Amino acid sequence: MTSIYKKILQVLFLATLPLTVLADWGLNMREGVTPISQKVYDMHMVSLWVVTIIGIVVFGIMFWSIFHHRKSRGVKPAKFSHSTTVEIIWTAIPLLIIIGLAIPATKLLIEMDDTSDTALTVKAVGYQWKWKYEYLEDDLTIYSNLDEKSVELSQRVDSVNPMEHPDYLLDVDEPLVLPTNTKIRILTTANDVIHAWWVPDLGWKRDAIPGFINDNWTMINEPGTYRGQCAEICGKGHGYMPIVVKAVSMDEYKTWVAEKKQEQVAAAEASSKEMSMEELMTKGEAVYKANCLACHQANGEGVQGVFPAIAGSQLATKPENLQAHITQIIYGKNLMPAFGEQLNDGDIASVVTYTRNAFGNDTGDVVQAADVAAERK
Repeated sequence: MTSIYKKILQVLFLATLPLTVLADWGLNMREGVTPISQKVYDMHMVSLWVVTIIGIVVFGIMFWSIFHHRKSRGVKPAKFSHSTTVEIIWTAIPLLIIIGLAIPATKLLIEMDDTSDTALTVKAVGYQWKWKYEYLEDDLTIYSNLDEKSVELSQRVDSVNPMEHPDYLLDVDEPLVLPTNTKIRILTTANDVIHAWWVPDLGWKRDAIPGFINDNWTMINEPGTYRGQCAEICGKGHGYMPIVVKAVSMDEYKTWVAEKKQEQVAAAEASSKEMSMEELMTKGEAVYKANCLACHQANGEGVQGVFPAIAGSQLATKPENLQAHITQIIYGKNLMPAFGEQLNDGDIASVVTYTRNAFGNDTGDVVQAADVAAERK
């Protein structure tokens, strides 16, 4: 059987399937879960029907004219140069259609930019390749990284199928938690290169540009988890920078904020204590996977010509470079961002200890939080 016949049979088979089976094949935009996203969807549908009707009318007239005035019927072409009446009509009607669409679209754009009367403000800062969220009213800051399972699968070189993870490259370790039925202002900016914060269910996208702050607002009607991604190509790890918004009730949100603050205080207190080599290695491996693996790779070999190797490097193996190793993680260098504000002293101490004793380095060096604190300016 030729390929053309196979394709015809496939089309006929799909045509016999119930619509529920084809639900995932939808080509239309999603309606979303916010007032703005629903209005954008309604505006889209109105515009779609207008252009569809125009297309049917225009092509219908064109095909009818071609068929009924074809040469084989002996039709003689009319001889005229133009019709002023027709020209006025085909200019006025499109103009009225455009004005009719422009008025509600302009009102919607104005409403999308109206960030007044918001109850909560969140600042989203793009990094290569993670998001930092600052809850300005609640004095809380979290960093949102790609989830560990996706990181692990992205580094595998065997025949494992990463799509077995249902949210591969779409999940994070710390989602952005927001209360429902609350008008929330979201500020977007970036620390290094241009990013873009985009969650389709919210109905809008905003660029995150270093040195600039863009703003928008949202009000999520339904509790749930809504996923998005950085929508601006921001470098090698662009595809590993998802966004996850978790919408909960206001009471659940307040409870989460209180618990998160307690966790951060406890983590800061724990980080200041001395740890054994085993504890440092275990914690350092987790910190490395969350913050370093995307560039330096799971084996510490890096990416040739772009990201230097840690395995066997002088920085991570020479005793005299220990201080420089710590300060480079705190303040960054070249493409490497400054992790001083992202990680506490205990986290940095553990990842330095880990990288100096993993990947075959085996220096035996043990770094404590006090050593890191001494290097901060």
